Amino acid sequence: MSKKMQIDATDRKILSHLIKNARTPFLEIARSCGISGAAIHQRIKKLEESGIISGSKFTVQPKAVGFDICAFVGILLDKAHVYNNVIREIEKIPEIVECHFTTGNWSLLVKIYCVDNQHLMNVLVSKMQNIPGVAKTETFISLEQTIDREFSI
Repeated sequence: MSKKMQIDATDRKILSHLIKNARTPFLEIARSCGISGAAIHQRIKKLEESGIISGSKFTVQPKAVGFDICAFVGILLDKAHVYNNVIREIEKIPEIVECHFTTGNWSLLVKIYCVDNQHLMNVLVSKMQNIPGVAKTETFISLEQTIDREFSI
């Protein structure tokens, strides 16, 4: 088991800035933290090397590009050994943006974006429910997302 990196108050402040806006200039973060720009670079490099942070990305807002339906689909597998094959097939469905192996009533829980209800029905019936090993699905349509934030410490 690898040892987890210990982070201090300065690391937490750096992470707070990066979570709010990954494009914040390092010198701005340095001024806020009261340390040099070089120290910010070193600390961010250590945070990346330890696996605490990775990459940076832009976030596309699905509704802004016409994907008005957000749904969560619980998937029950007919046998545990089909897991890897089902995951490979799920990865081929571009509307699925997250997949979690879970405890409880469902083997998998996926998050999906669709243009409308017809599109959602097509993805469910023509794609997901046709995957060998998928025994059953249950769909939960999100009416409103009330919290949207990145993990913070």
